[in-house]
Amino acid sequence: MSAGSDSRVIWDSDDISRALNRIALHILESNKGSDGLLLLGIRTRGVPLAHRLGAAIEAAEGAAVPVGELDITMYRDDLRRQPTRAVGPTRIPVSVDGRTVVLVDDVLFSGRTIAAAMEALKDLGRPTAIRLAALIDRGHRELPIQADFVGKDLPTGPAQHVRVLLSEIDGEDQVSVRTEKEA
Repeated sequence: MSAGSDSRVIWDSDDISRALNRIALHILESNKGSDGLLLLGIRTRGVPLAHRLGAAIEAAEGAAVPVGELDITMYRDDLRRQPTRAVGPTRIPVSVDGRTVVLVDDVLFSGRTIAAAMEALKDLGRPTAIRLAALIDRGHRELPIQADFVGKDLPTGPAQHVRVLLSEIDGEDQVSVRTEKEA
């Protein structure tokens, strides 16, 4: 039985911006520039993060990188348990074939979302490589998936929940951790 929860802010807007700029530079360094990159934001909060990374890469490199949206709803392994979900469009401005695709998500946890994203990507073509950028990596992997680019490693316990707010969706930028208290 829960007796409430405590919440604490981990990052504000400036922290998120700095992390995204670091991730963008790391992506450029790893890829040796922006040629052949495609950023795909995983719905929902991965989409604005991918657009922000694209803007940061363009500011650093002087070249625009294509940014798209990936809906993984129909590829999730928990679809039978939670069948009613809003399905959003997958929008990819260029072919994935022969590109280095960077999947972008807000929180990396069990790895199941990323596994679903890779399944969805296989239906869209054959990239040269798939990389993963996550704003927060909270651990607790259930699958052998690791982020290539991470804003913050934030080890959490089972009674904790990481919440990412983004101005494009929530009206403000913030990362917080809520801990459920037991009665």
